[in-house]
Amino acid sequence: MYWQEEDERITPSVPDDVVDLVFAIAAKTLPLDHAYSLSQAVKEILPWLAEEEGAGVHTIHVAESGNGWMRPNEANAILHPSRRTKLRVRVPKHRIEEGKNLTGKTLELDGHPVTVKEVSVKLLSDHPTVFSRYIVTEGFETETEVLEEMVKQLKAMGIKPKKMLCGTETIIATPEKEIKTRSLMLADLSVEESVMLQMKGLGSHRWLGCGLFIPHKDIKEVKE
Repeated sequence: MYWQEEDERITPSVPDDVVDLVFAIAAKTLPLDHAYSLSQAVKEILPWLAEEEGAGVHTIHVAESGNGWMRPNEANAILHPSRRTKLRVRVPKHRIEEGKNLTGKTLELDGHPVTVKEVSVKLLSDHPTVFSRYIVTEGFETETEVLEEMVKQLKAMGIKPKKMLCGTETIIATPEKEIKTRSLMLADLSVEESVMLQMKGLGSHRWLGCGLFIPHKDIKEVKE
């Protein structure tokens, strides 16, 4: 008898060139649209963040805002973080120790204090489906236009997207102007493509949480 099992797949290891610093936080309430105030508070402590390639600040999401595809409609809505709610800051490897300087600080988000507590370092994911809550879409009116532009940008990075899905439109308020964004999901990426997209991001305004990708459940579940 000759019996050969299927070759074991070798999964490339995820590099640590860019990581997420995951901070526990203590906060009673948060404003729904806190992207600008959070970025400003973080940049006061980490002034290099806006100019550092690969760096960005994830907005803080809690149960009321779901996974980014559904969120309250009221502009002045208030969120109530749980003890499991985290603050995530994406940084390149050489900024990890400096990024930990957020630990012990209290960030003021439009009158809502957020105390930053212990931190852990998390590698990016090798998941084939990734999701960005906010992709800047200024200059594009329709979902088709947005997707066509994203395909161009992805191919310029060497990524060949197979499945993409646009989600909700969100306006991020800043003192200068309102920034129009959409959520975006990509599926069936290779490990290398998934990691590269998380490391490099897509589009502009990383310091506002835009263009940052995280692993997500399968795209079929979302469509259903």
